Amino acid sequence: MKRLALIICLTAGILLVAGCKNRSAGSRAGIGHADSTTIKYAQGFTLTYLGDIRLIDLQDPQREESQSFHYALVPRNGSTQEIPDGYTPVPVPINKVICMTSLQLSSFIKLGELDAVVGITSTRHLFNEEMNRRLEDGRTHKIGIEGNFDNEVIMAVNPDIILISPFKRGGYEALKNVDITLVPHLGYKETTPLGQAEWIKFAGMLLGCEEKADSIFRGIEERYLALTKLTENVTGRPVVFSGELQGGNWYAVGGQSFLARIFKDAGGDYFLKDDPHSGGFTMDYEVVYSQAANADYWRIVNSYQGDYSYQVLADDDTRYTDFKAWKQHGVIYCNMSKTPFYESMPMEPELVLSDFIKVFHPELLPDYTPHYYRLLK
Repeated sequence: MKRLALIICLTAGILLVAGCKNRSAGSRAGIGHADSTTIKYAQGFTLTYLGDIRLIDLQDPQREESQSFHYALVPRNGSTQEIPDGYTPVPVPINKVICMTSLQLSSFIKLGELDAVVGITSTRHLFNEEMNRRLEDGRTHKIGIEGNFDNEVIMAVNPDIILISPFKRGGYEALKNVDITLVPHLGYKETTPLGQAEWIKFAGMLLGCEEKADSIFRGIEERYLALTKLTENVTGRPVVFSGELQGGNWYAVGGQSFLARIFKDAGGDYFLKDDPHSGGFTMDYEVVYSQAANADYWRIVNSYQGDYSYQVLADDDTRYTDFKAWKQHGVIYCNMSKTPFYESMPMEPELVLSDFIKVFHPELLPDYTPHYYRLLK
């Protein structure tokens, strides 16, 4: 009975957030109440209040010794507070922004603030209907691809800021010539699902709707933590590995990564759970096989035109058929060409967690329908 009540609460929470998202979309009344936002999970940015100014310090959460970035969010209507040395001022709320990645865009989608997004890069896996309409009617522009940005388009849309991923090969040096403030977004570097989702607060502060962002995140947090309670005392934790061969190498992430954490929270064990790294690295097939040959499940995310199947895997590389997860149909699959993975998943970790729980321990969520991942038949 308690489990049934919990599932009902989770469903109600999802509906509540969906309703909040549709209310007063596009209205940014102001900065919000001072000292209202706190950061609990994200490791990529810290927040300090200095009068009516918010000081944002950003750094790679996967590396203690890395370049840091410093910004002062200053009320657009002015402030008497002096900005500390080393901080770049950003007048807020911003009215126009360029997003370089789908992960960045996901916060604006969740907040219902796509009217602020005047430019994006790739539209390869873009599903959001409103954003596609904005691209069609010219309210949002394609600015080119990484390494080959169209500076004329960027200057024409005249954004207040451009969100970038500074530790990727993005060709951002050329953007420095357009004299627009570049602001790093390090959500993709977070090592926990709630840490990544908490970047919605960063977007909320930029947009001047931080109370709305805080409220949405509280809902995400409550539902996610409620789901982890379901798996606290599970008996039998299946082992899961991830990835495929690409160019002769297998890309994997360490045991302190985002992926390892969500598998753990879902009641499973990542095959590299004892690895101390949080980032990614390549492995030889033989090394992967030696550690994952008897794993129960195999998580795969790719873009495939058509019906992905075990035969497709076998045709790609016959060695795949040696894995227990292939033999016993334990592949957990997400097709990015059919699912809004990158533009929605970062702000819906509770749904991703539910997907994995449904696979690992289906009895805990008997009536749940997967959103992103499904067990490949």
